[in-house]
Amino acid sequence: MIDLKNIDDLARKLSELVPPGLKDARADLEQNFKSTLQAGLARLDLVTREEFEVQRAVLQRTREKLDAIERQLAALEARGGVPDRSAN
Repeated sequence: MIDLKNIDDLARKLSELVPPGLKDARADLEQNFKSTLQAGLARLDLVTREEFEVQRAVLQRTREKLDAIERQLAALEARGGVPDRSAN
């Protein structure tokens, strides 16, 4: 999930951009910015960096296994042990 500290920081930065005449409403605006950011990000299908890295490692291992199997199959086909796949 998204780090709430980052959302708080962004909401604070947005509220700092409020013109001087609206400084009284700054706290309310900051809370509204924060709520809006959280709601918008909640609708997105996001994963954490950790989850991403785990899936990336799984994919890498899967690719390595697939490459090894393809090499084995090519060697078998070259020896005539397996019918050629391209003949079908």
